[in-house]
Amino acid sequence: MSGYFAGIVILTCVNLLAVLGLSLLTGFTGSFCFGQAGFMAVGAYVSTLLTMRLDAPFPLALVAGCFASLLVSIPLGYPTLRLKGDYFAIATLGFAEATRLVVENLEKITGGSRGIPSIPTQTSLPVILIVALFCVWLIRNYVSSRHGRNCIAVREDQLAAEAIAVNTFRYKQISFAINAALAGLSGGFLAHYVGFIQPSMFGIPKSTELIAMVIFGGMHSVTGAVLASIVLTALPEVLRVASAWRLVVYGALVVTIMVVRPEGLLGSWELSWSSLRELRSAWQRRFQTQS
Repeated sequence: MSGYFAGIVILTCVNLLAVLGLSLLTGFTGSFCFGQAGFMAVGAYVSTLLTMRLDAPFPLALVAGCFASLLVSIPLGYPTLRLKGDYFAIATLGFAEATRLVVENLEKITGGSRGIPSIPTQTSLPVILIVALFCVWLIRNYVSSRHGRNCIAVREDQLAAEAIAVNTFRYKQISFAINAALAGLSGGFLAHYVGFIQPSMFGIPKSTELIAMVIFGGMHSVTGAVLASIVLTALPEVLRVASAWRLVVYGALVVTIMVVRPEGLLGSWELSWSSLRELRSAWQRRFQTQS
């Protein structure tokens, strides 16, 4: 595989890691989060500082960045997850902006608005691909488990879930922590692939892009999150022939899909052996009817 296509696959996996956590929190638990870029920034800067200042091994730095994002989510989630409606989304948006401003003002540590250059580029395609597939498997199993069904119950009707003894706040906290950890892991991989980070990389546009991927693929589908990460990461490169108009075309296509299919491309459909058998049977019945 050429370096260009390998780079697209790596960026797809980076986005996928962040989208998986957001899919669990927003799509399956029902809490809209606009602070994903903030958690990515925490993971990116923590892992970068460990590898550059303390000569920490790359895997250890990734785990530390992931764990740091998880730790940040605990004091943030305790008061904000109790908020109703859109207030939680606004609170996470404020967190992302506050994180960016803190990073900009810690010039002696983070390099301020100039960022940190010359980061060791240790993110490789085989490693991030294996990690991304493993995380997809974990999230898919979690969603299919009793805990995942409890998250869906919280999303559908919080009062009804509490009536059947589901600890709604606890499941929101768990989803928020998993979301933050995956975003931190994504940020660590991104920093050590690009080789340079600065606060502007983790602003509101990045959080919006990740939310758009969740909605585009299907709010209630892990398969949809994977599909959206692939399509929306590769699409700007496919449209590169359109030069300056490529981002306009990209935005128009995303908006069109969301208007035509508000539930996303896949809705709540999941890829599995049983779903493939059902799809095959449906095609066979349709073919027999036409014959």
